[in-house]
Amino acid sequence: MNTDSRFAGPWPRFLALLADLALFCSVFFPVTRLVKGVWLMSPRDHNWVNGWFIFDPLCLIFLVVMTLYMILLEGWLGATVGKRLVGLRVVRTEGGRPGLWKGVVRNILRAVDSLPTLNILGVMLILRSAERARFGDRVAGTRVVWAT
Repeated sequence: MNTDSRFAGPWPRFLALLADLALFCSVFFPVTRLVKGVWLMSPRDHNWVNGWFIFDPLCLIFLVVMTLYMILLEGWLGATVGKRLVGLRVVRTEGGRPGLWKGVVRNILRAVDSLPTLNILGVMLILRSAERARFGDRVAGTRVVWAT
């Protein structure tokens, strides 16, 4: 398969995600410490635990913040902090910043790309695509490229 070198493969994308996760942890751990009195929550630190199902409003807030971070930064600016640090950006297939709607679509579909676990489907699609596109990128009409 002939791939265009401007499209980013799985490793740089993974490094960008790790950088974003480090940013989240630098905020979420101290907030958890302030709110819950612990750095890492165990099941007994959550408001509601029922067998394997664990829920806490603080976790829901964190999930919403992470999702909005990805959608807004990739949609409006073309990159998260992690992608900028690694030298990547998200673009429409026809070029330019994705815009809010494409940011919503590609990030909501992260749930599909993460199947069955550890983003296996997304990685396989990236590796088998000449444009290194995961499912969310294909549906949204976006690609992750090296910033020049």
